[in-house]
Amino acid sequence: MSLVMLLAAGVYASNRLLTHWLLVKGLEQTYAAWADTVYDTLQPREVRDTAVLPQTLDGLRMTLTSDGRSNAYHEQVDTLQNSLKSGHAPAGVLHFSILPSAMETRDGPQSAAWASPEWEEKNLFLAPQTLTDAKVAALSSPRILAIPDMNTVGQFGNKAVIVYPAKDANSRSLIALVSTATIMKSLAPLLFSVSAAIGGLCLISFLFAGILLWMRFREQLQTSKNIQYLAHHDTLTGLPNRAVFNARLSEALRFAQAKASNIGVMIIDVDKFKEINDTHGHGIGDVFLQIIADRLKSVFSGHLVARLSGDEFAVMLTSVSDTGRMTRLAADMISATDPPCNIDGREIKISLSIGLARATDGSWRSSRLLHCADLALYRAKHEGRSTFCWYTQDLDAEAQKRKEIEQGLVKALKFDQLKLKYQPQYALSDGSLKGYEALIRWEHPTKGMMRPDSFIPIAEDTGLIEDIGNWVLEQACREAALWPNSNRRVAINMSPAQFAAGDIQKRVARALQTSGLDPKRLEIEITESLLISNTDSVVHTLRQIRDMGVSIAMDDFGTGYSSLSYLSLFPFDKIKIDKAFIQDLGKDASTDAIVTSIVGLGRSLNVTITAEGVETEEQAILLRAAGCDLIQGYLYGKPDDVMVHETVQADMTAKIRSVKKTWARQSAKPDSDPAANSTGPQKAVVKAAKSDMESSNRLPTDASFGAPVAVQGS
Repeated sequence: MSLVMLLAAGVYASNRLLTHWLLVKGLEQTYAAWADTVYDTLQPREVRDTAVLPQTLDGLRMTLTSDGRSNAYHEQVDTLQNSLKSGHAPAGVLHFSILPSAMETRDGPQSAAWASPEWEEKNLFLAPQTLTDAKVAALSSPRILAIPDMNTVGQFGNKAVIVYPAKDANSRSLIALVSTATIMKSLAPLLFSVSAAIGGLCLISFLFAGILLWMRFREQLQTSKNIQYLAHHDTLTGLPNRAVFNARLSEALRFAQAKASNIGVMIIDVDKFKEINDTHGHGIGDVFLQIIADRLKSVFSGHLVARLSGDEFAVMLTSVSDTGRMTRLAADMISATDPPCNIDGREIKISLSIGLARATDGSWRSSRLLHCADLALYRAKHEGRSTFCWYTQDLDAEAQKRKEIEQGLVKALKFDQLKLKYQPQYALSDGSLKGYEALIRWEHPTKGMMRPDSFIPIAEDTGLIEDIGNWVLEQACREAALWPNSNRRVAINMSPAQFAAGDIQKRVARALQTSGLDPKRLEIEITESLLISNTDSVVHTLRQIRDMGVSIAMDDFGTGYSSLSYLSLFPFDKIKIDKAFIQDLGKDASTDAIVTSIVGLGRSLNVTITAEGVETEEQAILLRAAGCDLIQGYLYGKPDDVMVHETVQADMTAKIRSVKKTWARQSAKPDSDPAANSTGPQKAVVKAAKSDMESSNRLPTDASFGAPVAVQGS
């Protein structure tokens, strides 16, 4: 509205100014033709009749008539009126007045008697100032001047004043009242055209300015909307963010309290998302999250789905908050992850862990409800992932227990409560003891000796695993350097957290230097998960450690999906068969085939093969038949002090040699086939090893093999 009013005012002002200018120019041009007659008439007769110079007329006294004017004045008036009547003057002159000269008004008594004509006394103008301006211009203007009658609001009267100023001090001046009707009528078409043009230009300018303002306003509005959207939504998935979810949950809980209804919450976490990012890249990881978000919205349509953090989502259930229906929805979501997603030709399996919690009364708060769902999620992850769990009160006790363990681990590191126990590792070729795998234990002041599986997962979750791993490295090197038998090797399991901290090669070098341990007696054991994360950097670090003379082993071989590919990236010195395979050895044909393949792979790559978790003599016989190099497990010693194992070393050696003799006797029977004497899945192992029987003693009796020192183990 302001712009419209401004536009109208601009057009009106432009019209008035243009009209004023054209009227002035038209009047001046029209009445300039009468100037010669006016000035010739206004020349005083007294001056014309005498040769006296103007300055000699200072004391001249002229004969005055009864009205206070000289006879010459009346003659001038008559002459000008005759000029008007005869048509020698322009049409339109209504009245005129002759003003005295400067000489006549100076010190003369006649100036007071010089009365204004009658027409000047009448209110003939819209603007009273018009006549005053004309008289001022008569004394000061150097040229003929037209003064239209226009008031302050731009309205024109039908009259104007033409000023013929005096040429010198002895000459009189003239002001003429003229009509403007004729000239205004002639200017009307031009004024209309010009005004229309000005109005059109103003309108175009107004429209252009309006468009610019609208575009700017729209851009600002869109920017404001984008800011609001980004403040309340996740940019990758388009889902509401944590702030929106918390606010909506708090509001829903208030309504639920008033209506005595229930609120359900699910916390959903993507299993092993970091491995997907590290393996396939962050671009694939982003698309993977978008696919998960789409499936969440599909299953939980009508409910609030939000992304809380990188790989964590949340769902708020208000209309479906009973346990049965929530359980079905969680099961539907797990089922929705069965079809894998295909991204750029890569098939990636989706695995989600879900924690469920439910507010059953008005005392619940959003933070408490989310905390309970988080506890249930933690339980789901530790129950194998790709499942869901409900919150129960015992989870609070577990959370408190984890908190106590976390605080206790800090004290354990500070007050030297951590201990190393060692599990022996024997060569199947001759039964000799080659080394130990060190397993950490926590000598708790009130709970006694604690196994690593009770505190290592918590240490990994809290980040304390880095300090614990460094302690194991230094402590194992110091103790191994003091062993009586300097041929025993020691290996240490390095967690990914230690590599993530950087400079692990410097820590290894410092531990060797401080302890004085021969680098050839040290073996670093890593898992496939370490190589998945930042492979190039890890391989570079491993090469630096190997250049010191330290051996490198891959632990839990066969459990990952890229184990074989990593063997081509780095020449490992040892491969450890995971105990999960050893437990089923001789019971499952596929497991036997896998173990046989791993042993064959080690032979072809000239890599030492170690089997861990050996608990029965049957397993030892089958491993001997397959050609495995080293074994360890409860059958030949539980984790204990080194001196305990050294004491029974001779008995264990004899026990292993008896296994060798048993296998040799069975193989040497001329009327029997070892494969035929074996039943079930054992045939695969026996048959695969038959051709390698003679080469099973390929390991020298004095060879030394390391046993991995791990922070976890049996």
